Amino acid sequence: MPNLHELEAAIPVAPLKIVATESAAKLADSINRYLIEFRKTVNNIAKNDPAFQGYVEDNYLASISCPRFGTGEGKGLFHESIRGKDLFFLVDICNHSITYKMNGYINHKSPDDHYQDLKRLIAAACGKAHRINVVMPFLYEGRQHKRTGRESLDCAYAIEELSNMGVSNFITFDAHDPRVQNAAPLSGFDNFIPPYQFIRALLHTEEHLLIDKNHTVVISPDEGALDRAVYFANVLGVDTGMFYKRRDYSTIVNGKNPIVAHEFLGDNIDGKDVIIIDDMISSGGSMIDTAKQLKAMNAKRVFICCTFGLFTDGLASFDEAYEKCYFDKIVTTNLTYQLPELKDRPYYVEADMSKFLASIIDFMNHDSSMANVSTPTEKIHELLAKYNNREELLL
Repeated sequence: MPNLHELEAAIPVAPLKIVATESAAKLADSINRYLIEFRKTVNNIAKNDPAFQGYVEDNYLASISCPRFGTGEGKGLFHESIRGKDLFFLVDICNHSITYKMNGYINHKSPDDHYQDLKRLIAAACGKAHRINVVMPFLYEGRQHKRTGRESLDCAYAIEELSNMGVSNFITFDAHDPRVQNAAPLSGFDNFIPPYQFIRALLHTEEHLLIDKNHTVVISPDEGALDRAVYFANVLGVDTGMFYKRRDYSTIVNGKNPIVAHEFLGDNIDGKDVIIIDDMISSGGSMIDTAKQLKAMNAKRVFICCTFGLFTDGLASFDEAYEKCYFDKIVTTNLTYQLPELKDRPYYVEADMSKFLASIIDFMNHDSSMANVSTPTEKIHELLAKYNNREELLL
């Protein structure tokens, strides 16, 4: 846990409770285990103070449920008192594996269903909680962040709506466009990125990487991911490059202009290892095309690092691309639902974010600076130094 000593003299805002919807139950269990370990380890001044009863617990998960009626209508229920608690609502709006019955039919929950369950649980708190925080790793409707015509602004409206319901802080990861926080300028909005977890997972998997300007380059697959790639490249001390999507603006297919080609801007990558950095893999067509072009440019190895591995069209296209040696590894986080068969793929590497999320929640509960967990540059440098010297990695 980063900067653990910072919490020793900090006072918690209120007793901590994690309110995890069914969509994020697995991630919440892991976060809960880390929080239990943190609280038992840290020598905090509130640990043995009767005034802060509940600081050290064997479980920080609130008992809740979101049952459905036969019509498909639902409600949120708390099965314990949450009066005076600092609540952290955790939801994965991308989890399509959750089902419910409606008029005898089995329905899979959509992002709209998960968002509605979140609002139901916030409403069930009935103003009794001390503070309400929302942890939404994949921001609801985050890709619908701006207008290009007469269309809705779903993400901005959702943030405004939750703020009006009493949410004090929003915690998200790799937001498609963090400027949506302007919809609720008086609420806290923390947008974290996982570069340390990416490089840690990659170095733990690959034994023969040379991270320097002569052997490695970081690539952005489009203009939107350039900021991520530039930061990652600067921290690693390597060069960067990017692709831009050349689109056909004379036609519209499925609400957007189709991509004609991916054009590369950058130095020669002949014989170098390439790390592609982006926020998500959706269907994966653009990512596979980018990796294919990099291999055609004689890249040595291609590693794909994305915060959210959604794989909306399944894994068949990635299996085929891997067999054709278009890429070598895919690294994604466990912040969203992962297909069960994904972990069996030889090319997949998981970057575990549960300890990082537990740290974020713990620091926020103490009202401590988020700089303690949001600046991983030094940790990445330490990790690279150990790896380059072939010391044992303390993962």
